[in-house]
Amino acid sequence: MTFFRLVQEFLENSADRIPEKVALVCGDERLTYAEIEDRANRLANGLRNNGIQRGDRVALFMPNSVELVVGIFAVLKCDAVFVVINATTKTDKLVYILNNCGVSALILSPQQKISYEELHTSCPSIKFFVITGGEEKFLKKTTTACFSWAEILSSYPPIRYQTKNIDLDLACLIYTSGSTGEPKGVMSDHSNIIFAVNSITSYIGNTEDDVVINVLPLSFDYGLYQLFMVFSFGGRLILEKGFSYPAQILALIEKEGVTGFPGVPTIFAMLVNMDLSNYDLSSLRYMTNTAAALPPAHILKIRDTFPNVRLYSMYGLTETKRTLYLPPSYLDSKPDSVGIAIPGSEVWVEDEDGNRLGAGQIGELVVRGRHVMRGYWGDEELTAQRFRPGRIPGERLCYTGDLFRMDEEGFFYFVARKDDVIKSRGEKVSPKEVENVLYKIEGVHEVAVIGVADAFLGQAIKAFIVKKNPSLTEKEILLFCKNHLEDFMIPKYVQFVDELPKTSSGKIKKTELR
Repeated sequence: MTFFRLVQEFLENSADRIPEKVALVCGDERLTYAEIEDRANRLANGLRNNGIQRGDRVALFMPNSVELVVGIFAVLKCDAVFVVINATTKTDKLVYILNNCGVSALILSPQQKISYEELHTSCPSIKFFVITGGEEKFLKKTTTACFSWAEILSSYPPIRYQTKNIDLDLACLIYTSGSTGEPKGVMSDHSNIIFAVNSITSYIGNTEDDVVINVLPLSFDYGLYQLFMVFSFGGRLILEKGFSYPAQILALIEKEGVTGFPGVPTIFAMLVNMDLSNYDLSSLRYMTNTAAALPPAHILKIRDTFPNVRLYSMYGLTETKRTLYLPPSYLDSKPDSVGIAIPGSEVWVEDEDGNRLGAGQIGELVVRGRHVMRGYWGDEELTAQRFRPGRIPGERLCYTGDLFRMDEEGFFYFVARKDDVIKSRGEKVSPKEVENVLYKIEGVHEVAVIGVADAFLGQAIKAFIVKKNPSLTEKEILLFCKNHLEDFMIPKYVQFVDELPKTSSGKIKKTELR
């Protein structure tokens, strides 16, 4: 197995070893490892020449694209920390994230409809912007320091810079929702990522011949790790912007000879209800599912539809990347389990007094291993709650906030979340964040947002609203949400009620709403 010290070596080692192999297919573009390495080195030298230093945070705000892949590795080559922000993020949340981690530069596509002057005023730590594709008309409209992607790539040499970072330095911040309503940046160092990549690829059995299709955003850790995993073993990544057109994705699987297909329950629910007879999907070797558990009925249907495909049901959270996986040989006997600890890690169930629990008992899942992340950026209090001391001095365990039970053979089963964070479409959604937006609507008096079971979404978002304006409609509510929330945060259900159930102290009792 190749020894990696830093995440950018996934690209560099493959570029040195198999430079002419096509590494990335994205739309009409097909780039070799050598071509991606060339562009990443040029961009890294451009960023460094314009003031990006070791440890600086650089944000990338764009959909899945060649530029996003190049940008991630370029930032790492600067010894800096990359922050990928979902392309559908609205301005208020974008500004919060940029200020929260004090970004020094923002790389974005011109499709993001924002004013650079206003954004620079709101985020004074930004030294400059880099704009990708069709930049000229945007650059003429601003006095803020902006650089054209094409200009940087043509102005700087493709020399590989000698890095100073070690594996304990931060590689990225991945922002995820929490119960407080504000996004929190999970700090991932190089060793966290490298351990997780090595562990996952070992149990999946990836080889250089694997071709993986990724329809998940690189702002989502499950999508991001597809890039890292493929580049680590020298495979090929087919990068798509989403799964909005399933027929197009299926045609790509056939055309490119895809062997690996990572998905979430929403995607697999669509697949099992489609007519697949027009597609030759015989190249598929494995599928993986995480973010929310697949219903056993879907697992069996997928297995029947793809009898030669190994299906890995998995569980993880951004704070540990991956935690559990179910070996495919146990799908028949334990279809509702999410498995055992990933190689090189340890998990158990614990009660509120810190006692380890035995088979059949329900408690919080605790994770120990090199994949336990460093904590939350700038939030020592939240970090201390989630990441607690282990038995070895200086060690941190991750308390997942999820309730599990274990069977007699050591396989784990998800029971419920301890907090009220919703997992919908594979993404974490903070009810408070959705509620804050709903409260901005004129005519809304009180709001409560919960997650309800949904075979297609994992959990669907449901909003209970007490309105003071009788004419307020569900259509108006959803339109406002569409304009102020990311797609996966928009409620599926809106129910108007006369009042919300409350405790004696006036707190809304969401348990009764459920």
